[in-house]
Amino acid sequence: MSNVSMSMWFPAPIDQVWRVIGGFNTLPDWCPAVEKSELEDGGRVRRLQLVGGGAIVERLESFSENEHQYTYTIEQGPLPVAHYKATIRVRSEPGKGGATVEWSSQFLPAGAAEKDAIAAIQGFYQTGFDNLKKLFRV
Repeated sequence: MSNVSMSMWFPAPIDQVWRVIGGFNTLPDWCPAVEKSELEDGGRVRRLQLVGGGAIVERLESFSENEHQYTYTIEQGPLPVAHYKATIRVRSEPGKGGATVEWSSQFLPAGAAEKDAIAAIQGFYQTGFDNLKKLFRV
């Protein structure tokens, strides 16, 4: 299994950051690579339309409002991965204030070399983090 784990600190309270990224259907609000998200199956599946074409279907595996995190899997899409499982989590930083967003995943490369699959996931995550920097004025 390959792993990608990225995190970034933001100078905003955990509840404010969670309001932006914590909804399973909010990815288009903060990740510019995603044009649109539609919920299906009672809100447990999201169909993401990517900028430039392509779609990803993801399933919500777990969600915790109290822990400010959710875990999801990819059911289908153009990314060069299989058995992809990821978690988005926001945690407070008591010592310095603000909150840290953690986005991590594990997967098997599929249709690409491992380094290329890792780079694709890192690039997707970085696009989201770069936009969050603008939203929270980092």
